[in-house]
Amino acid sequence: MDFTFTEEQQAAAEAARGVFAGVAPDDVPSPALTRGAVADDFDRALWARLASADLLSLLLDEEFGGAGLDAIALCLVLREASKVLARVPLLESSAAAAALQAYGGPELKSSLLARAGRGEIVLTVAANGRTGHDPAELAVTARQNGTADGRDTGDGHGAGGPGEPGGGEWVLDGVQTVVPWAYDADFVVVPARTGDDRSVLAVVARGHEGVVLAEQVSTTGERLGELRLESARIADRDVITADGAWEWLRALLTTGTCAQALGLGERVLTMTGEYAGKREQFGHPIATFQAVAVQAADRYIDLRAMEVTLWQAAWRITSGAPGALPASGDVAVAKIWASEGVRRVVQTAQHLHGGFGADVDYPLHRYHAWAKHLELSLGPAAAHEEALGDLLAAHPLG
Repeated sequence: MDFTFTEEQQAAAEAARGVFAGVAPDDVPSPALTRGAVADDFDRALWARLASADLLSLLLDEEFGGAGLDAIALCLVLREASKVLARVPLLESSAAAAALQAYGGPELKSSLLARAGRGEIVLTVAANGRTGHDPAELAVTARQNGTADGRDTGDGHGAGGPGEPGGGEWVLDGVQTVVPWAYDADFVVVPARTGDDRSVLAVVARGHEGVVLAEQVSTTGERLGELRLESARIADRDVITADGAWEWLRALLTTGTCAQALGLGERVLTMTGEYAGKREQFGHPIATFQAVAVQAADRYIDLRAMEVTLWQAAWRITSGAPGALPASGDVAVAKIWASEGVRRVVQTAQHLHGGFGADVDYPLHRYHAWAKHLELSLGPAAAHEEALGDLLAAHPLG
């Protein structure tokens, strides 16, 4: 077996390191000192540099101006982004575009994908449901005008085909909470449930009639949005009804979140090692004390476990290879390790830094806030442990 990354994947990671080299994790006010959001927008200058480096179109096919790479390449880039707490919707926009490419109709693809790859428009995903704990697809109901049940015709759209009068339109009602970059994105991909218990994905313009946003603020200090859909009428061509589309998109988002947790944890452990090597007590660097070294070693083991489970999940999504469990099992294992691991890493870092770790002039507290957000994003470890248990019950091993 060959566990090395391909030349193309390594090139994407190298390009990302170049783009993120000059990014400071403290270029916005500290969330500990700010009422409300730390900024009104994401880092548009960085977004433009990512577009120039072709890092926004990694997963898109050549016909849409992309590199045709895979989830592993995206995770390598996200890993670098989180080391500097990059304030850009790279995960959400890339994952949404990939889902539209894989499952969307021709008209939807031609109108959005090339522009998304060039950074001209921003996509995001409403993936957290009504409360952040319930399945996102159950938070919004979708019914189709023109047909009784919104039947799938096999082309990724409802009956009648994209743009055809017979297809009618979809009407969405419900609430999605903590939508990332909701105030900055041009389009939000919204999972919803039909009357016959199927999941669909609706591509909703931010200013669309029947769409209401309410401001929310994350632990990172970034502005999120509660998305309310009040009889929002969405054209048939903008709704994806293909089987498995939402499940695939959620798996990619979850795996990308694990990549962010890994990069953040690696940077925090590096910061801790640098500090422990310089901070002296009793005439010696604290890094030479056995108790400090053991704690740091334990966190290194956490990071390596986070890494191996991440690449397993990304590989399953990319390859479609069969396994003892569906790919969602590997995604659940990766998220369990990412959630628990990144929390332990930042807690140990705070402990070993002492009071210095809480100093708002030092960036460690920012990493702690981002780690907490990543830990709970798309479900904490306990939620994924429950999902893994359900999979094991349905697919007994041995």
